[in-house]
Amino acid sequence: MNNSEISDKKIVKMVFTALFAAIICVVTMMIRLPSLGPNGYVNIGDTFVLLSAWVIGGPYGALAAGIGSGLADLLAGYGVYVPGTAIIKFAMAFAAWILYRIVKGKDDKKSDKAEARKAAAYLSSAIIAEVIMVVGYFVYEFFILGYGSGAAAAIISNLFQGGANIIISVVIVNALERVHLLGMVKRLLV
Repeated sequence: MNNSEISDKKIVKMVFTALFAAIICVVTMMIRLPSLGPNGYVNIGDTFVLLSAWVIGGPYGALAAGIGSGLADLLAGYGVYVPGTAIIKFAMAFAAWILYRIVKGKDDKKSDKAEARKAAAYLSSAIIAEVIMVVGYFVYEFFILGYGSGAAAAIISNLFQGGANIIISVVIVNALERVHLLGMVKRLLV
């Protein structure tokens, strides 16, 4: 690969990062339900946080997740959450990417075993990412924002949000796999 091809790949990754950050911001703001805690809201933005991990991956996918989610909080009037959200969503996407790669393995053959590993990789990485979200917001609200027991009340809303986003993201990524769109996009990024 020559320097021109390397720089073209970096530009493509930056474009996808910006695109996913924008999508994450918009989707996060589209459906917002008040959470049970003292502040915050339940949303479906984590669906695209997870997709950014699986599609873009690495630091680029994590940046898309952190920037897009943080921007959504800023634009929605939850400025106090921006630093926590940016860090939590970055960590979610980065962890999901790492776990996905570990569980999926290097075997890209179209065997039933490889497909089962890929499905397990999507599901397990989504679950770990959402656990990071629930724990991350509890820690942020309890220690940084000083909400005390109110932070514990938000756990229920965050668990609901996490569960819904796991289901939605796994359904979407499987649909993208079936129509071979995910493979086409990944080839652009690698």
